[in-house]
Order: sequence, then C-alpha cells, then structure tokens
Amino acid sequence: MNRTVGLGELLRYTAELVDQGAETVYRDMGLDYRARYTPVMRAIAGGARTVGEITDASRLTQGAISQTVGLMIQQGLLERLPMAEDARKSALAFTADGRALLRRLEPHWSLVFEAIGTLEAEIGHPLLDVLEATASALEHKGFAARLTEVRGLHP
Repeated sequence: MNRTVGLGELLRYTAELVDQGAETVYRDMGLDYRARYTPVMRAIAGGARTVGEITDASRLTQGAISQTVGLMIQQGLLERLPMAEDARKSALAFTADGRALLRRLEPHWSLVFEAIGTLEAEIGHPLLDVLEATASALEHKGFAARLTEVRGLHP
C-alpha cells in the first residue's frame, strides 16, 4: 500500500511530540502543568484579559481557549473578576498560585525557544518562520479556496 502522510497528520503528530516532550520536562520540574496552558499563560502575562483577547493573541479557537481556561480555573491558576467597565463581563487574572507558576515558567520558556533553535538548525529550516508564513498565507486565502481552485484545474 502506497500511503502519503498528509499535512494535517504531520502537524498534529509534530504538535503531539512537542507537547509530550514539554510535559515530561514540566513533570521533571515538579510542576502539575499541561503544555496546553502555555498559550493562555503567555497571553495573560502579555496583558490579555478576556477569552477573546487570548484567542486573538494565540490564534487558537475560542472553544479551545475556553476549555483550557476552565481547567486552569479548576486547578486554581486563574480566576474570573468582574470588569470595571462592565460588571456583567469578567476578566481573567492569575491567582497567587498562577503568578508563582508564571515566575517558574518564564525562564523555562526561554529554554524552549533555544531548543526550537537547535531543532531548526538540525532540520535546516527556520520552522517558526515557515509556520508563521504558512498561517499568514492561509489567513489570506483559506485552504477551502485553494482546494476549490485546484479542483477547477482538474474537471
């Protein structure tokens, strides 16, 4: 059987390998922490206050962010606070435990980017730049449009 692995499969598999490696290191650091928390932690540390702002900062779906935020609230890392400008809405903020965790993670994240640099050197491609350019191109012209275009070439 001649089978070609697709883009989606490779992206998911690569993400799984990265997350598994990161979670192994988090456990070795004695942290009860999931790799999926990182985009939320980094966005809030960067000033994001709402699920929408985290979604914009991370480019992840609102559903994924909402689910992750829920887990982080259950774990005591985040809390919801009423927003001063509209008490019907809530802002997300670190709890004391969340702030303590952030202080431990920030130096680690520098090492993560260093490790990504070694991976990029090994494979001979600027992986982050390639993924950023790919995401940007797909934001400009979605994959559905690309498939439709190619399908029109092969009636």
